[in-house]
Amino acid sequence: MRYLAIDHGQKRTGLAISDASETLVSPHAVIETSNQEELLRRILKVIDQEQIDAVVIGLPLNMDDSEGPRAKRVRQFVSGFEAQTNCPVILHDERLSSFEADCLSGDLNLTRKKKKKRLDAIAAAAILRSFIEQKSG
Repeated sequence: MRYLAIDHGQKRTGLAISDASETLVSPHAVIETSNQEELLRRILKVIDQEQIDAVVIGLPLNMDDSEGPRAKRVRQFVSGFEAQTNCPVILHDERLSSFEADCLSGDLNLTRKKKKKRLDAIAAAAILRSFIEQKSG
């Protein structure tokens, strides 16, 4: 199955994709928009172009497993997203994905500005890798 992971943000949303064998996960893109309709349109285009079978969306839980305002925004996004596609949507705990992405991006030889642009896609890849590992194990 090919998965698309989404690290939803207010201004930037990271995307990552797995291969069909679910062994490789790659950062795909960062969509910079705060317009949710535009964001949905661009994500649906990626789903179509990349022949995605299911979507994994990071759910930002607090360390005590509670849901805060960010989780509420993600759930609102998911509601709108599910209304626009038949693609299965899976919510996955994204705690520490941004921290992991920051650690992983430290090895990249990028300026701070370029690193910031890629960070959300790397975080989406961390979410997807975590999902696949949990699913497999």
